[in-house]
Amino acid sequence: MSRIQHFPNFRLLPLMFALGASMTFSAQAQSLVDLYNAARGYDATYQAAKFQFDASLAKADQAKALILPTAGLKVDATTTNQEVQPAPGRTYNTQTGTVFASQPVYRPANWASYEQGKKSVDLAQAQLAQAEQDLIVRVSQAYFDVLAATDSLTFLKTQKTAVGEQLASAKRNFEVGTSTITDSREAQARYDLVTAQELAAENDLMVKTLALNQLVGQTNVNPKPLKAPVVLAAVEPADVNQWVDQAQTQNPGIKQADVALEVARLETRKAEAGHKPTLDVTGSYTAVNNNGSSAGPNDSRVNVGTIGLTLNVPLFAGFATQNRIKETMALEDKARADLDTAKRSVAQGTRTAFFGVQSGQAQVKALQAAEASSQSALEANQLGYQVGVRINIDVLNSQSQLFDTKAKLAKARYDVLVGGLKLRQAAGALKPEDLQAINSQLAP
Repeated sequence: MSRIQHFPNFRLLPLMFALGASMTFSAQAQSLVDLYNAARGYDATYQAAKFQFDASLAKADQAKALILPTAGLKVDATTTNQEVQPAPGRTYNTQTGTVFASQPVYRPANWASYEQGKKSVDLAQAQLAQAEQDLIVRVSQAYFDVLAATDSLTFLKTQKTAVGEQLASAKRNFEVGTSTITDSREAQARYDLVTAQELAAENDLMVKTLALNQLVGQTNVNPKPLKAPVVLAAVEPADVNQWVDQAQTQNPGIKQADVALEVARLETRKAEAGHKPTLDVTGSYTAVNNNGSSAGPNDSRVNVGTIGLTLNVPLFAGFATQNRIKETMALEDKARADLDTAKRSVAQGTRTAFFGVQSGQAQVKALQAAEASSQSALEANQLGYQVGVRINIDVLNSQSQLFDTKAKLAKARYDVLVGGLKLRQAAGALKPEDLQAINSQLAP
């Protein structure tokens, strides 16, 4: 008696996945750029970096005040009641107004603080750039995590359907006596396993979607999938040393460490200024109006204007200045060591990201070949089962291998795309415009 088998047409699987994706990701689906723009206006970490940047600009302007003139106005009004026995008592008033100003002429510490204020702007710009690049990577990672979880669930559902048909076929063959109960039990065990995996995949998709929703400040986010065929661009330039050289000059982390070193050097200059004199130009104008006085009832008015130089020469401060200089020089050496550490760390991270992208692209090619081989192996096992040279478990194993390969292939493609962004981040060249290249590969 011949076997009667009913197998799903696995050559139609890509079309099934594409149709499923087009139904799942409707016109309400969002692109990567859409979700990044939403996150840019919602993410608390990025918003905090923007506010810190604004605060740093204001702080830099405060430092500028140390080299600018200061001026003030002081007004006094007094009433005096004088009693001298046996003479009659007398009351008189005095009004005094003083305008004063001062302009630093030689204050090395103030100029060092002013230079530090300007450096703080550079530091804030590097911090904001780092926060922006970090947001791009976080949104992209969350975006493709949802797509990967969606693909895994889709593959498991399709595998569950195929295993279900295999189970039904094994039961029919057992009923007509062309197979043993073992085939049915193996198919049932595989069906139960795939059902458990499907439940886990549904939960994983829900968690990944919630994470993306929280990041962009929206609900029920539906990322657009990649359109087929997926084309992964090669890494340009292909020389890792060029990426490392670029990172050494553009990476925000290195820029921050470099600015910190400059600030430490200026702090040493401020400490050394403790030994130096200071010179200021001062001036004032005072007007005194007396309505009587202790000498008599006559009114009087006195106007006094002054201008001069104030020289302050430090002589001895209990060795405080010397010890402050030692402290700042040690902190300068620390900042220099931190800069070296940042450069080495960025160089290592850039190389890791570069080779990670190259390895990922090689894995994608290998998995594409494995997918084709797994498809051929499944069809061969199905044919062998029909003619009696293969058993049911062979077909089930081939099905599992095919769907596992498909899931790994999809995940590898997403990893390459995110890895390319991380490589540009390590090199300090990542910008929001770089998302357009990925956006163009999404399904319309």
